[in-house]
Amino acid sequence: MAHPQDNPDDQDIYQENVLDHYEDPYNRGALATATHAHDGKNPLCGDKIHIDLQLDDQGRVAQAWFEGDGCVISQASASMLLEELEGKSIDEIQSFSAENMLQLFGPRLTPNRQKCCLLSWKVLQGALKRPVGTDADPIVTENDEEIETDPSFGGPSLGEEQ
Repeated sequence: MAHPQDNPDDQDIYQENVLDHYEDPYNRGALATATHAHDGKNPLCGDKIHIDLQLDDQGRVAQAWFEGDGCVISQASASMLLEELEGKSIDEIQSFSAENMLQLFGPRLTPNRQKCCLLSWKVLQGALKRPVGTDADPIVTENDEEIETDPSFGGPSLGEEQ
């Protein structure tokens, strides 16, 4: 007999912690003192996230705020991510991987739902490279390939990324 924890299902996704972040999100709103910002959307499902960061003189995230619209997964994961990474250095944020993000979220997700969870992670990484009021350089991958600065993310699932 299969147990609910053996396979992800809708019930697992809506755990109390996830619903708490969705219903009472951490730092939801605009940040007037943002030094860095970025937007992203998942065109497949319509999830949207905007992240504002205020970096301090030591290159740490002094404040992190988000706005967005979308499913429980995309909005709750944005709240979880910003709560987790506020106060961290740019290096610490850049080393926070997609796998770390999925572990932070908690419930196992199907590949399509992983994209919802990873949207805020992708937007956060982009925000680090986009100072407010400047034209940012394109994002460069580990393979020295430029990627489009279009913030849409229909990107790879964790399995495709490895």
